[in-house]
Amino acid sequence: MNLSNLKPAKGAIRPDGKRVGRGEGSGKGGTATRGHKGAKSRSGYSKKIGFEGGQMPLQRRVPKFGFKNINRKEYVGVNLGKLQELVDKGAVTDTITLEDLINNRLAGKNDLVKILGGGEIKAKVKVSVHKFTASAKAAIEAAGGEAVGL
Repeated sequence: MNLSNLKPAKGAIRPDGKRVGRGEGSGKGGTATRGHKGAKSRSGYSKKIGFEGGQMPLQRRVPKFGFKNINRKEYVGVNLGKLQELVDKGAVTDTITLEDLINNRLAGKNDLVKILGGGEIKAKVKVSVHKFTASAKAAIEAAGGEAVGL
C-alpha cells in the first residue's frame, strides 16, 4: 500500500449529485429543481393511476364487454390416464374417492372434481367424484368399473 492507491472507506464520502433544496449557495436552492408553481412543485403531489392529463383515460374509453356468471362452478379435471397411473403405482386399489385424489395432489380439498375421458383405463375401479364426462363414464363401465357421482 502506498499513497497512490489510498481511497476513503466505503460510505465515508457523500454519493454523487447535488443535494437539492439546501439553500441558495448550493446552486439547487429556491425551487429545488421543481420549477415554478403547479401541482408537481408542491409536497404531497401524486397523480392518479391511469391519469392522462385530462384526456379520457384508456380504461374509460374502451367499452365493457362479456358476462361473468357469479354462480359458475369451476371443476378440476382429472383424466382417465391419471387414474390408471394411480392404480399402476399402487396408490389405490379397487376404489378411487375424492380423498385419494386429494392425497395424490390431483385436487385440492375444496375443489369440485370432474373425470375427463383423456387416456384409457384398464383397471376395474369404482370411482366416486362429483361429475363425469359421458366418454369417461362409458370407459370406466366398459372396463368393468363403476362411476358414482357425489
